[in-house]
Amino acid sequence: MRITGFAAHTAGRLQRWLSTRHRLRSEAAAVLILYGLYELARGLVVSDAREADHHAHGVVALERWLHVFLEADVQHAARTLPALTGLLGTAYLTLHLAVTAAVLLWLHQRRPAAFAFVRTTLLLASALALVGFLAYPTAPPRLAGIGIADTVSNGHVDLNKGLVSSLYNPYAAVPSMHIGYALIVAASLLRFGHHRLIRALGALYPPFVLLVVVATGNHFFFDAAAGAGVAGLATAAAALLTRQTATSRLTALPTRREPLPEFDELAA
Repeated sequence: MRITGFAAHTAGRLQRWLSTRHRLRSEAAAVLILYGLYELARGLVVSDAREADHHAHGVVALERWLHVFLEADVQHAARTLPALTGLLGTAYLTLHLAVTAAVLLWLHQRRPAAFAFVRTTLLLASALALVGFLAYPTAPPRLAGIGIADTVSNGHVDLNKGLVSSLYNPYAAVPSMHIGYALIVAASLLRFGHHRLIRALGALYPPFVLLVVVATGNHFFFDAAAGAGVAGLATAAAALLTRQTATSRLTALPTRREPLPEFDELAA
């Protein structure tokens, strides 16, 4: 009974923390630690290269059946413009984290009421993605031996060797969290952005990220669809979690005609 009570108490505290916007320093530290653990866990998932390759060919077969196996065509079109290829490679290495962090900072400072929901959605999406990486290890197109090249690796960066390769699992392609994060970011900009430019950037961001991950040989369209599904599930779970916490807070308010506590006391 004590163990059950402790677990329920811990779960309740975690739920309240996830549903609350904290000071920027605390939020930054927590997000960095949790994302670091996410990357570490993803890298520690030891995948069988043969199994991952088999799953990649299964994805190819499915896309052929659906008539959407167009990754090689997309890469070929992008490589006709050498400058575009370099731009997409740089975008693959930088946008995923930089844009997500910038939007979280913007929400924390300018849209505080929305911050906890978006932050929690991203954390839940990352947790769901780990399940996918473990359950269905899949080689990216560039490692599947299907004629799609690695356009990111060059003399300065190599996704397959050295420090970069040691920080992540190359067979964690399903789901594509580049797409998952991009959709969560885009939804935040579209919903909470007050200016047309911000909303326009939000609308254009996921298609651009899709072009980036496909043209660089790092994801199939199937991976992107899986990432979108994870983003949707995480959004629904975060909405339920934050709604339950808000309801519990409302029911905890005094029912008698007593003076309510001051705002500073509530925030403390």
